[in-house]
Amino acid sequence: MDIRRIGIWTSALDRQPAPVVRRAARVIEQLGYGVLWIGEAARREAFANASLLLSATDHLVVATGIANIWARDPMAMAAGQRTLAEAWDGRFLLGLGVSHDQLVEPRGHHYEQPLTVMRRYLDAMDQALYLSPMPDPGAMVRVLGALRPRMVALASERADGAHPYLVPVEHTEQARDILGPGKLLCPEVAVVVASDPQVARRVARSHLDAYLPLTNYQSNLAGLGFTDDDFAGGGSDRLVDALVAWGSAERIARRVGEHLDAGADHVAIQGLTSSPDRLPVKEWSELATVLELDARPASLPTVQ
Repeated sequence: MDIRRIGIWTSALDRQPAPVVRRAARVIEQLGYGVLWIGEAARREAFANASLLLSATDHLVVATGIANIWARDPMAMAAGQRTLAEAWDGRFLLGLGVSHDQLVEPRGHHYEQPLTVMRRYLDAMDQALYLSPMPDPGAMVRVLGALRPRMVALASERADGAHPYLVPVEHTEQARDILGPGKLLCPEVAVVVASDPQVARRVARSHLDAYLPLTNYQSNLAGLGFTDDDFAGGGSDRLVDALVAWGSAERIARRVGEHLDAGADHVAIQGLTSSPDRLPVKEWSELATVLELDARPASLPTVQ
């Protein structure tokens, strides 16, 4: 599976109609990004969404970041991965995770013992009955949405690696130590292409508003040395700057490089804008140039 070193993580496509989504996926592919990461929480269903994106592209790997284990039973999760891996050989990467209690309770489940639940879930996936044609084993790649050390260790033991979300460079370094060599480490990094600190941090805080109240993220960040003062008031400058890379495209590229130097195999860039409804195509293009990605054609489809 060719995931390259840089990909795009975005939820902005979920606010767009399907024809726009298809064109945007082709733009991401043609700019030279290796993977398009998609989420699931209260948005398009993960496997149906992945099919939409895979059918619109030729080379791009599509990854779930993450598919919620509470949204489907292990047999359904295994069948979804096998179906897409067989249909688009080597272009679907399954990221799965336990999500958060605030997102699980509305589905009618009781969120508890996430590590134990994930271990049992993986056992059931591996034993799931599947009577359709099986994909090539090399196309069956899965990573866990892992933050805390024990979940990262489980990702090393039972998956092909980890996909941490909302993490500073220090977490990437620690996760690499826990995963060991030979396992994929694919952190998400939110970015704002804006050099004015007030503008950049305002956009960053608007993004973080949805995440900082979640217990799993707070616990992980507390373990990295952040305090209640950092979580208050939309996040301290120290916290915001650690979680969201902002500034010129060149400055953002340096932060991406720090994650790679810390042990990441692949960095999933999430471009943030002042309007969540606007696709950050301009930012994707500018960053692709600075990051010297292997863009394919000279012209790009128009996204509108």
